[in-house]
Parts: sequence; structure tokens; C-alpha cells
Amino acid sequence: CFGAGFARFVLSRREQGSRRAARPEAAAMDGQIQAPHALTCDQVLSFYNVSLEKGLTSKQVSEQLEKFGPNKLDEQEHKSLWQLIVAQFEDLLVRILLCSAMVSFALAYFDDKSAEEGWTAYVEPLVILLILIANAFVGVWQESNAEKALDALKRLQPDHAQVLRDGAWHQIDAEDVVPGDIVEVKVGDKVPADIRCLKLNTTTIR
Repeated sequence: CFGAGFARFVLSRREQGSRRAARPEAAAMDGQIQAPHALTCDQVLSFYNVSLEKGLTSKQVSEQLEKFGPNKLDEQEHKSLWQLIVAQFEDLLVRILLCSAMVSFALAYFDDKSAEEGWTAYVEPLVILLILIANAFVGVWQESNAEKALDALKRLQPDHAQVLRDGAWHQIDAEDVVPGDIVEVKVGDKVPADIRCLKLNTTTIR
């Protein structure tokens, strides 16, 4: 929400879950809240045992941080070009096609008619190999784009967040935000996580 003032939110979940509306009695599943947008503010606050006036306690923050970990994307080691290429041939169907190409090549090589037909005897295995090479090229290209997109998302992550803890507002690193935190978002701020709007202190929404 963008407005002339600011809004207060509760960090309701760390990952995107089902977008289907959940019934209030089915709010909790596997220790995490489901579809907080379909619940009332009081139900969300009650789930996390948090007060809108005081926020989480230091003990609750420590427990949530230990349970869910830091609020940041997991660091993944970048694969080399060779690793990306090899990964394209780990699929079972691709391996079956590769074996088919090898068998087809062997049959064409040992066939008595291959000398008469010349290179045309190897058209079938060559076509299969070309398809596999094209598939590997597309797979490497897609994975490279996915890694670039993930890096771009990391750069968009905010550095700090304004949270209410122990009855006072604190500016903390965004990765230290935990589920249940009361977060204040002003105009121009980056939203530090998936949060549920609790209160709007503004009369204008753009």
C-alpha cells in the first residue's frame, strides 16, 4: 500500500503458500499461518501471540529466529558452464534418447548397406544428437537466466526495516525480521517480507 502517511503490518509468513482462502479454524497448518489475508487482524495477531501496541518480546524474537532462520534468500553456489551442461543429461528421458542415438549409430555402422548409402545411413542418430544438443543449449540458457533473476531479486531486498518490539520502535536489518513482527512501512520504503496489513495511518492511497 502506498499513501501519504504510513501503514503498519504484521509479518505473517515467510514463503508464499496457497492463495485459496482459508477458514479461520484452519488458519494453522504445520506451524505456519495459512492465507492470512482471509483472516481478521485479531486472528493473525492471536496466532502469533503479539500485541499491536507492544509487538514481539525479545524472547519471542529469539524463538522465531531460531525456528525460521534469517529473512533472506538462500545463498546458492553458482554452477559452472560445464556443470550446467552435464546437468541437462541427467534426465532419464535424455539418457534414453542418447542411448538410442548410440545404438542407431552402431547399427548403421555395422550394416552392410551403410557403405552404399554413405552418410545418409547416419541421418537418424545425427538428428537425435542434434535434438539433444539443442535441448542442452536451451536448458543452460534457461538456468543462466534463472540465476540472473535470483541475483536481481537479492539486489531488490531492503537493507533495513522498522519494527515494534518490547513496546518500542527499532530500526533493524531486514534479514532479522521474523514472523509476527509489527512492521511500519512509509512512502518509498521497500517491503521487507510478506506482510499482512493491520492499520493504515493515512487517508490517501495511490
